[in-house]
Amino acid sequence: MNKKDIANIRKQFKINNDLLKIHEIFNVYIMKESSEIYHQESLPFDLLEEEQKELFMANFKKVLSGQLDEKLFELKFQRDVENSSQFILHQGLLSNDSEEWKSQMLQMVEKMLKDKQYEMDIVVTFIRGEYMKAAKRKSEESDESERDSVYSNSFILCSMNKTQDPKKELVFDYVEKEFKYNFVVDPIINLKAPISGFLFPCFTDNAQDVNHVLYSAGKAYELNYHFIEEVLNAEETMTAQEDKIVFEEIVKKVAGDQMNTSTLSNVYEEIHQVMEENEEEEIPKLDYKDVENVLKSSGVNDVESEKVEEAFKTVIDDEKYELKASSIVPKYTSKSIKIKTKAADISVSPQDLRHLRQVEFNGKLFLMIEVEGNTEIEGFEMIPEALFGKAKETEE
Repeated sequence: MNKKDIANIRKQFKINNDLLKIHEIFNVYIMKESSEIYHQESLPFDLLEEEQKELFMANFKKVLSGQLDEKLFELKFQRDVENSSQFILHQGLLSNDSEEWKSQMLQMVEKMLKDKQYEMDIVVTFIRGEYMKAAKRKSEESDESERDSVYSNSFILCSMNKTQDPKKELVFDYVEKEFKYNFVVDPIINLKAPISGFLFPCFTDNAQDVNHVLYSAGKAYELNYHFIEEVLNAEETMTAQEDKIVFEEIVKKVAGDQMNTSTLSNVYEEIHQVMEENEEEEIPKLDYKDVENVLKSSGVNDVESEKVEEAFKTVIDDEKYELKASSIVPKYTSKSIKIKTKAADISVSPQDLRHLRQVEFNGKLFLMIEVEGNTEIEGFEMIPEALFGKAKETEE
């Protein structure tokens, strides 16, 4: 799934939406002390009160919120796994019987409880429903409405939520005219911050992909590998953060630890160009040959295929590994690059990085920023100062 596919289904989670039909909701309460099911409840989603529907809809949106490869991950199921979660979920997707579906979801809960001790009581929520996406009109002149033709896809969504103790509060009783201690024993289910979840199957355009599952982490870059491997039976994945670190280490192996801002800006621009050329297609990936071409085009000297291939083997132990282009480049048009110095912190976009230079003058290092006009600080226009004379030619 790409970010457009995820956004399309996420925005459908609202009440009274004819493009999304949730058939059933199944809640399972798990005790932390025993790691056992304390209670389970299944009922048609339409029987919930409106306030409950609103809470759950917001919760499901949270599961599908976040950036790909940071908080959301499209994972491939492992092959040849006994009691495969892919098979269980697929059977649940095809099942028309409520009891049979509950039985299959309980098998998923058993996997969540196996060899796992939670720090708090957990509520696992499953829903099964139907997501409909309006087909595009055949032509602008066509009288056919977007709603006259739709693609319909069944799905299962899971959300895991922790509980928390109720607040101890002092309340005022209007009738008795006295202050009272408000004592509530019922735990609160925190639906605002799911700790994990998934969507099955994945959707690409209008097609279902039952070989992949969309995993949702509780927080960006904090993956639950027990959930990925033991519950979903999916293959391990790399986060965008890890991909970026791998790329940086590979470049250091090839080009060295030092690089001027102009060359680094060229590297980012080359990769950004690859992303723009493949904007409508699958997220582009870079193998060692692609990295070699990027570095050569960016002006890095002494780049050889064998050197880049060996860097891949050393850093990631896989010369055939492919890096996601979107993970490597900081957000291109925003000030996503942070430069910290003792005097000031500066934020700059990758495309503007070329306007920065680190220079040496009188034995001291200076960070020089090219500006288009005079700079204003606290309402005062700065006076240009003739600080540098003509410098001798140096290699950048």
